[in-house]
Amino acid sequence: MMSMRKLHAALVAACLCVPVAATAADLIPVETFARHANLSMPRLSPDGKYIALRMDDGDNHSVVIFAVADMSHPASMLRMPKYEVPFDVEWVSATRLVVEKGKQFGSIDEPQATGEILATDVDGKHQDYLFGYQSGYGTRGDTRQADDGWGSVDGLPQKANGHFYLGAHPWNEGDSSRLYDVDATKNVRHLIGDIGVGQLDFLVGPDGKPEFAYGTNTSFDYVAYQSIGNRWAQLGQAQAGRYFAPFATTPDGQGVYAMYSADGGPSGLIEQRLDGSGRKVLAKDDFGSVHNVQWTAPPLQPFAIITATGTPRPIYVDPNLPAAKLYMAISQKFPGEFVDFINFSEDGRELLFSVSSDRDPGTWYLIDTEHYKVVKLFAAAPWIDPAKMAERVPMRFKASDGVELEAILTMPNGVPMSHLPMVLLPHGGPHGVSDDWFFDGDAQFLASRGYLVLQVNYRGSDGRGMDFQQAGYLKWGTRIQQDLIDGVKWAEQQQYADPDRVCVYGGSFGGYSALMSTIRAPKLFKCAIGYAGVYDLAMMYKKGSIGSDTFGKNYLTAVIGKDDAALAANSPDKLAEQIDVPVLLIHGEADERAPFAQAKAMRAALDAAHKPYEWMSKSGEGHGFYTEANNVDRLNLMQAFLAKYIGPGATAP
Repeated sequence: MMSMRKLHAALVAACLCVPVAATAADLIPVETFARHANLSMPRLSPDGKYIALRMDDGDNHSVVIFAVADMSHPASMLRMPKYEVPFDVEWVSATRLVVEKGKQFGSIDEPQATGEILATDVDGKHQDYLFGYQSGYGTRGDTRQADDGWGSVDGLPQKANGHFYLGAHPWNEGDSSRLYDVDATKNVRHLIGDIGVGQLDFLVGPDGKPEFAYGTNTSFDYVAYQSIGNRWAQLGQAQAGRYFAPFATTPDGQGVYAMYSADGGPSGLIEQRLDGSGRKVLAKDDFGSVHNVQWTAPPLQPFAIITATGTPRPIYVDPNLPAAKLYMAISQKFPGEFVDFINFSEDGRELLFSVSSDRDPGTWYLIDTEHYKVVKLFAAAPWIDPAKMAERVPMRFKASDGVELEAILTMPNGVPMSHLPMVLLPHGGPHGVSDDWFFDGDAQFLASRGYLVLQVNYRGSDGRGMDFQQAGYLKWGTRIQQDLIDGVKWAEQQQYADPDRVCVYGGSFGGYSALMSTIRAPKLFKCAIGYAGVYDLAMMYKKGSIGSDTFGKNYLTAVIGKDDAALAANSPDKLAEQIDVPVLLIHGEADERAPFAQAKAMRAALDAAHKPYEWMSKSGEGHGFYTEANNVDRLNLMQAFLAKYIGPGATAP
């Protein structure tokens, strides 16, 4: 039984302050919001002696390893080439880790795994290229010349032994997914699974044999298979429902934990035996899905899972487990914040956890679970003062067709929430992405300037199940835009927003929506800002990274279709004559996700229609600006543009 007195003493200094109202005289400098967090993704080694994390320095990224006993300087560093990032880091032993490589071509671009896997010792020596297409890379890279494919870390043995499970997808065999047991020290692999379906992930049992294969195949259909004897059997509706994603085995090895939805609604956490019997729901939420499992120390067992919508809250699977009690005790010492258990050491004596909130980008701590000694390791963005940030409030409203949607309002500090100038901020994606309660740099910047910020999880967004996401397919320019428009009308009806002072700003798909929403509701907005946006849907098949392979083309076919007339009818550059508000276009000239040609097409259309617009482009910038100076320019231009067309933001008296 833990000593709550000891834990309280260790955490007593960690209190939160009440947000301070900002006035026009003490605006937070633009530079505060122009920076991006440079430390992230920490992982504690199995013996609890080291922490590996990702470090970003502009366009350069590294895996940095610190000894817990001396966090003053790194024990070693694995530097990545420009634009390449550590996509994932996993410890395979107390002294060795593997790194999945990724690429990120802009600050709003989600990192994309390249399918390459490296390994390094804790001291930075013996760096090997374990899988990938670049022969000669690393000390034994020439042994990987036949790896014309994409690889991923699909799991680890229950006890670290220097091995990991590698999922491999050959490029010249689109309908193939393979699984290897890899010795990350000797750089030796053994094939342990092979299925004639592409793009699948695997779940490996404690005996080192694959039990399930699941995922979205190359035809963009979600499928799940179980290994029975020497064959793979596809699971039908009765066994797998609409969504079945098994991700871990139970401590006894006879069952699995999975995310599951019987009918396409929000997914919940279930446990079942390997043969599918004994299924029981461990945790679920009726409005949204659950995610982010909170684990005990090994042998791993879920003690809670977190709601994906609203203000995040834990749903306890077993509140009597010691880890659950520890979680509750820590959470009490950080009121208003969210506690996330990252991982324990194998012996359970050390725990790496983070604390974050709507106002706080996050801080990482290490706790000795025997003596309850808490050590603050580092903050994601130490230049952010949570006390000066704005509150984010999840709410719900009904769309015009009666469907209940989630909205998140970021409220300027110190002013009444009544008739405020407002900015609609649609998220990117649009699929597999959602807005949540946590810190949002764009929303915080706009709120610091006195603007109410509205974000809507429209149909197509993640977090509410497969049916909700698919409800946005083929409706990018119609139902999705109507959901956004309905959100604005709701905020006005509630008298939160001033109808005469509403602008829309978004990045990526949000940039598309910024232009498209003004076309669908011509009198609702006073201005629009498109940042790294897509403005010509047909162009996505020909230019940009999304439609560059078979999977990407099948994705586009599923979500936007191939009918030329429909694509044109939902492309802002083909409808520029209907845009009757001032427009600001911002784009990186090296954007590979939404190529610069998209912005140029929109600009040409506005010119041809004799519509007013302002323009900013930056050479060398990708899908969202990385360079701090360029972000300062972007934010300064945005705040001037907003002040010009919807007036200055509200300020505290």
